[in-house]
Amino acid sequence: MSHERPLQQLPCLHGQLDGSMLSQSKLKKSPSFGTGLDNENTPQELIQHWSPPHKQPRTLAKGKENEETQFVLGRRPRRRRESAALSWDRLPDELLLGIFSCLSLKDLLGVSRICRRWRRLVFDESLWTSVDLVGVNQMDAALTQLLPTGVLALRCPRSCIGEFRLPPSLQLRIQHLDLSSCIVSTAVLEDLFSHCRWLQDLSLEGLELSDSIMQFLSQNEELARLNICGCSGLSPEAVGGMLQACTRLQELNVSWCNFNNDHIKAVVGNIPSSVTQLNISGYRQNLTMEDLKVLVERSPHLTQLDLSDSVLLTADSFPLLQQLISLRHLGLSRCYQIHAAGLADLDKFPELRTLEVFGLVQESNLPMLNKALSQVLINTCFFSSVARPTSADCKDNTMWGTHCRLTFRH
Repeated sequence: MSHERPLQQLPCLHGQLDGSMLSQSKLKKSPSFGTGLDNENTPQELIQHWSPPHKQPRTLAKGKENEETQFVLGRRPRRRRESAALSWDRLPDELLLGIFSCLSLKDLLGVSRICRRWRRLVFDESLWTSVDLVGVNQMDAALTQLLPTGVLALRCPRSCIGEFRLPPSLQLRIQHLDLSSCIVSTAVLEDLFSHCRWLQDLSLEGLELSDSIMQFLSQNEELARLNICGCSGLSPEAVGGMLQACTRLQELNVSWCNFNNDHIKAVVGNIPSSVTQLNISGYRQNLTMEDLKVLVERSPHLTQLDLSDSVLLTADSFPLLQQLISLRHLGLSRCYQIHAAGLADLDKFPELRTLEVFGLVQESNLPMLNKALSQVLINTCFFSSVARPTSADCKDNTMWGTHCRLTFRH
């Protein structure tokens, strides 16, 4: 306490404080100020005040994209806009139809369930021009849906067709139709053919028909191929009237029908001269030599003729047949009154290329007949192909030579 001095005894303290503040003021402007910052007595406030501001590190959004690069987020909106531009909903109808045209029948029916627009496009007539439904057992529902689409070619043999009704004002565009060996009533067939005006090729093999069906077929002026092999339920008048109306008929198969002699006379007496291929086989006691004479006179342009199983024909028919100068194929199988030795006279037919004589010539005698008819192939075809949609050895989905685009497969 003896060493303590009163405040008034330290006059220099005020001056020292003023000097220290002045010196600090000078230090602020001195370039050598940084050298004194390393001193442990340097105030930290000054260091923070005079140091340049530090750049804050950029905080990246959390996410897997930013763990490797920070530029992913900048491009994402553009990709979203591009994906929206390629939406299926934005594609025009024409492009979708082009895509659908490459689909199979099963896939096409599958995409029809996607939405109403796709269902409308799936059943556009451009996609259903030709359909092969071989193997479909029940066809009534399918026909109700397919026929109004404007299908041009339809193949559905050996199917069961139940009751279905088409709108009265509907005009079908069907041109090629194969209903061979179907299980179908005449009422359904009458309703179907009442809407047909453009038929060109038709096969009703093995069906029960009616006169009304023949009348409806008479309205198809473009009919070129007709196969009613094994059919029944027709009157001679209906058959004759249909043949009179179908003046452009080229191939006709009326073999093995439930015909009597009146039916045969109606056929040969009204057959148009445009017919070039005719199968009128199977009429044992009904096809006479007189009928053959009328047939040759009315159809001079025949190139293929099958008279098999006509037991009333004899070798005297050869001079009549020789008048068919374009005849290339002749069927005389099981015409038992034509003797094998008389077949050698067929060498007078300059255009004849194939001959079917099953049941007339024994195998041991075939080499001799082949030598006599060196330009003719004998017994090479077991079944007639006249007016039939497909030949017996055809395994693809063609119908009268036309490929079916849509095909049913199990």
